[in-house]
Formats: sequence, C-alpha cells, structure tokens
Amino acid sequence: MANVLFIVTGATYWVLKDGTRHATGYWAEEFAMPYRQVTEAGHTVVVATPGGVVPNVDMMSLRPSMAGGEDGALELENIIRSAEVMRRPLKLSDVRLEDYDAVYLPGGHGPMADLAFDADVGRLLTAQLASGKPLAIVCHAPASILATRIHGESPFKGYRVTGFTNEEEEAVGLAPMATWLLETELKEKVGVDFSRGPIWEPYMVEDRNLVTGQNPHSAAVLGTRLLEILG
Repeated sequence: MANVLFIVTGATYWVLKDGTRHATGYWAEEFAMPYRQVTEAGHTVVVATPGGVVPNVDMMSLRPSMAGGEDGALELENIIRSAEVMRRPLKLSDVRLEDYDAVYLPGGHGPMADLAFDADVGRLLTAQLASGKPLAIVCHAPASILATRIHGESPFKGYRVTGFTNEEEEAVGLAPMATWLLETELKEKVGVDFSRGPIWEPYMVEDRNLVTGQNPHSAAVLGTRLLEILG
C-alpha cells in the first residue's frame, strides 16, 4: 500500500484588491473526494500545511448549492469530520518526500494566499516533479507552481497544465476583485502550456508525472487517475 502526501493550504482568508479579506480555505470536494478514494483503496494519507496549522474548510464549499444538494453537503462534512489526519498535520518544512509515493494538492482560494508564495512548497514540488513520482494538483492549487520559480525560472515551464480558469473566476464574481488570476499568472510567470475544458466540467491534463485538474469536479477524476498510477 502507498503513502500519499496531501499538501493543503493553511489560509483562512485571501486579500482582495481593495484590501478586504475574503474568507477562504480549502475546497471541501477537492479534499474529501480524493481522500475517500485513496483511503478506501487501502492507502495512507498524511496531511502537511505551512507551519503545521490545522486546515480551514471554505464554508462556501459546504453549502448545498455548491455541493450538489443537502445530501452532497452532508457527505462532504462526514468525510472531513472522519479525517483525523486533518487535525494533526505535519509542517511542510518537516516533510521528507522519500516517505511518500505520491503528492496531491487540493485547491480552494487558500493556495492563492499562501502556497503560491511558500518556499517549502516550491522546494517540495520541484523535487517531486524531478522524482518522476505522481504529482496531482487541482483547481486553484496550481498556484503553488508559482513558488517553484528561482530567478524567474520554473522547472514546470513548458509542461501541459490546467487549473481554475479566468472564465470560471469571472463566473464566481471574484475576477474583478482579485489581485491576480491563476490562469494568467501560470501562463505569463511560469510559461506553462495551459489548456482547459468547458467551465465547471471535469477536465484533467497529464504530462509526464504531473496530473492537473481544472475545477472542483475534476478532483474525483484526479483521485481515480492517482489510484490507477499507484496500482
């Protein structure tokens, strides 16, 4: 059985253009679906966050309107409540990548506030990419790729990648208020080959050992692919 490292945002808010704090965290579906898939297959999940803080779920992601109805919201809540690993995360600075067979990063707007600027995240993603072992990243979590730049250069340059699109950010009403947009930054600052599917539809891109997903509904697709790779 495999050990899978989940790198999760520790942010509770995201500062917008006007200086207001937009409440955020990790997106429930993006943690819960792959967590359930991986653990039900018999694998072990370990969670790590910046500073070892306990991750905060974005309460918006538990609204029935966002979770496919009342039953969907309850299902997500139950998975998160049962996930003891979320209450005792490692510090990213203490993570030894050789202990893990795969790395997964769920999104939410939280990574735009912390993982995008975290030196430990940059180091871990760079090492995981070079290792050839699976690296799966979904929705806003590809913001973490920005942290891999050294003197403006990233090892992810030229990789085929997807993530939460500018059009989806527009659709949720946050694009005009954001200080930067994920799709734009990945293309302009990292030089990835960004592709996308229709908004809100599951969409996955695989390039070598890097697997990325566009939006929350892509998380389960990434979880399935991760299990196939782990065998």
